Amino acid sequence: MSIGWEEVDEFPVEPGDDCRLDHIDGALGPRPVPDTPLLSEHTSFRIGGPATRFVVARTERELIDAVSAADEAGESLLVLSGGSNVLIADAGFDGTVVRVDNHGVRAEVSACGGAVVRVGAGEVWDDLVSCAVGNEWRGPEALSGIPGLVGSTVVQNVGAYGTDVSRYVWQVRTWDRLAKGYRTFANADCEFAYRDSVFKRTRMPGSATGRYVVLEVVFQFLLGDLSMPIAYDELAARLGVEPGGRAPSAQVRSAVLALRASKGMVLDPDDRDTWSAGSFFTNPILSAEQAALLPADAPRFVQSDGRVKSSAAWLIDHAGFHKGFGDGPARLSTKHTLALTNRGGATAADVVALARRIRDGVRAAYGVTLVPEPNLVGVQL
Repeated sequence: MSIGWEEVDEFPVEPGDDCRLDHIDGALGPRPVPDTPLLSEHTSFRIGGPATRFVVARTERELIDAVSAADEAGESLLVLSGGSNVLIADAGFDGTVVRVDNHGVRAEVSACGGAVVRVGAGEVWDDLVSCAVGNEWRGPEALSGIPGLVGSTVVQNVGAYGTDVSRYVWQVRTWDRLAKGYRTFANADCEFAYRDSVFKRTRMPGSATGRYVVLEVVFQFLLGDLSMPIAYDELAARLGVEPGGRAPSAQVRSAVLALRASKGMVLDPDDRDTWSAGSFFTNPILSAEQAALLPADAPRFVQSDGRVKSSAAWLIDHAGFHKGFGDGPARLSTKHTLALTNRGGATAADVVALARRIRDGVRAAYGVTLVPEPNLVGVQL
């Protein structure tokens, strides 16, 4: 059942005689956000024209007020988080863009209940992971290096190396644009799925932004300096442990950052392979019958419902689109076939043309239609 935040007065930690409750209250270190309405300055693709109106919401109250003002005026609205999972049209956005920049971290920690951590939606996700590892809060270490802000991680249910953020979410506090009030979602209410959630699926009619604007996320972490079980073979091999084994969380974070950097998946302004939205296509989840039609050596991961997940990167590569593919300003990454990149001067139209070529080529080769992962604003594949 969803409940209003005002009804939640305490964390789910009951301190006893042997359970000291420690408090942490602060922020992770706000990073400057430019006030320019040119949206290419706010996206990791470095693509996008100007917004008619651009607002940086540096507090929760400013975020609610800016969203409400646009809704009451009947304006088109785009709530922009870190800009790392979006492709915006070259013409820009004819309406109000609200850039999320609210901060704050409050934690209550005990040996009995672990760490329950409230985090403002505008905090940088990887800063939170670094904080968690430093404080021996176990769980998010394998999600190191993922770009974007805390609020957007629950919308997309970001994941990597055998885990995803939904495993550590306790509550998500939102502003309900339709009801014009607060709504808090328990984990089960979020309807998390592979790169999906109720926040991503529930759209306002004709709006580029969903019904629920994330204000704050509450996480619950176990305590300890050893990681959660390593569920990804490549990461386990890098750490020198068996799959299912554990390693110091700090070592896991370092290994993940190194692996992601080797694939161009850690933002670096000097590396054009990171001028992207990360993985552009999601891994397809197929019926057993569809999966049976793939080549024998195609990756197959049977899901709990009997469907089969395959690898978008494998399909792209084996359909003839290799690392570095393309001859214009938009090309595949030289490090990873799943990332479409801006080599400098690329437009949204350039990226869309490349994405269509790859999607159509994979469909012709394997009968599988790849689905884009980034939020497409003003463009269509």
